[in-house]
Amino acid sequence: MPRTVEEILAHAEALADRFESDDFHGEKVSPAEYALIVAARERASAEAHIAAAIATARHEGASWSRIGKIIGTSGEAARQRYAAAGLS
Repeated sequence: MPRTVEEILAHAEALADRFESDDFHGEKVSPAEYALIVAARERASAEAHIAAAIATARHEGASWSRIGKIIGTSGEAARQRYAAAGLS
């Protein structure tokens, strides 16, 4: 799967963080816990990308119904979740 330079650099940063420190807020973490920490950070990043894409789609006239269908939910659920963030 092709990767962008940004994705490669982000992955390199995550690996560097892992090898430079094995703690989380001063607590030691296991490899499984570290994987969970990384996954949670990736989810937060993905949510930010989704919100930005929704803002662009709304700006270009996409309906909440269409956006909901694309992200796998109802239009009303998408509107409730993302309109509150100023994406109406």
